Amino acid sequence: MTLPVLLSRGLDPFLGVFTGFFAYYLHETHPRTALAPEDRLSALLQWKWTQQQENRKEHVLVNNPA
Repeated sequence: MTLPVLLSRGLDPFLGVFTGFFAYYLHETHPRTALAPEDRLSALLQWKWTQQQENRKEHVLVNNPA
């Protein structure tokens, strides 16, 4: 028994990932479901990046006090 494929075995995963990213983009930007700017994924990633950089600086200062 062969498994059903939409386009091909190689393109179906890319189609699925693209569809997921596109759906999430529409969810964040559509006026009816739009999130506040501080609740968006980009704000979360920026906060997490800043937090990681601060922790890294503290770690470097503790291990190399010179």
